[in-house]
Amino acid sequence: MAAKKSGAMTGFVVFAGTMLLIIGGVNIFQGFIALFDDEHLVVTPENLILVDLTGWGWVLLISGLIMVAAGLGLLAAQTWARITAIVIVIVHAIIQIAWLGAYPVWSLLMIALDVVVLYALTAGWSDVRARIQGLDEETWQSPEEAGVDRGARTTPMA
Repeated sequence: MAAKKSGAMTGFVVFAGTMLLIIGGVNIFQGFIALFDDEHLVVTPENLILVDLTGWGWVLLISGLIMVAAGLGLLAAQTWARITAIVIVIVHAIIQIAWLGAYPVWSLLMIALDVVVLYALTAGWSDVRARIQGLDEETWQSPEEAGVDRGARTTPMA
């Protein structure tokens, strides 16, 4: 029995790429705040802080740039971006486990999101890559180029 090809996995990979872009952008923004204006960061004694604020700013800035690059690469269906994103998401999940004591609800939500993104990046990559790379040709064709007869189209009855 042949497996039915679906666009759902392509949607998951686009979701993963978009999430990496958003989270990377937020990390870059937070990294700049930590580097240039550390009075705007709230740090309480109960929270887990492993480095000083300048070091944390550099970590956020560099990881944000890597996430943005991986997200753009995923949207372009690049294999290097997939491997980079898998490593980033695994490291992020491990870091969230370390933060469970300080932010339990947020950490559990982030771990769940990491699992969804990992599934998207590891299941059916070859089909997804072919679909993403083929979107440009399919999407921008006129109906005549795609072989669709306009007279054959029917409108739904009310």
